[in-house]
Amino acid sequence: MDASASKATEQPPPKERIAYSIHEAADMLGVDYFSVYRLIQRGKLKACRALRGKFLISKTELFRLLNTE
Repeated sequence: MDASASKATEQPPPKERIAYSIHEAADMLGVDYFSVYRLIQRGKLKACRALRGKFLISKTELFRLLNTE
């Protein structure tokens, strides 16, 4: 098998995420969905609304929360 054939069968590297849903953030933090939602409501975690009103939380915002708690 030549190099071009092996590259065709390799999977592309996973793309790095820059934002996560509330459910994904809760899984990453090891807490309940509603705990993350309350953090957003209280202003302790910044989130933006995406399409159809879905909240997105940036990866840097999650790291900021983890470093301050």
